[in-house]
Amino acid sequence: MKKQVLHTIVWREKNLFVAKFLEIELASQGKTRKEALRNLEEALALYLEDEPSKNLKLPSIEDVSTNTFNL
Repeated sequence: MKKQVLHTIVWREKNLFVAKFLEIELASQGKTRKEALRNLEEALALYLEDEPSKNLKLPSIEDVSTNTFNL
């Protein structure tokens, strides 16, 4: 089985942490950073449950940058 690396970004929105994959449109949330990532891992398992592994093509992200905006 080929190993695929997925990158995540986690940020805080008021009282919750949001975790999102950069390569696929999948996100989750939790009261802590750890909980948000655990929920995201569970969401990925459910997402992949019905996907035939040989047909799953994840996009490749070659350059990622971050910016901070003060509003």
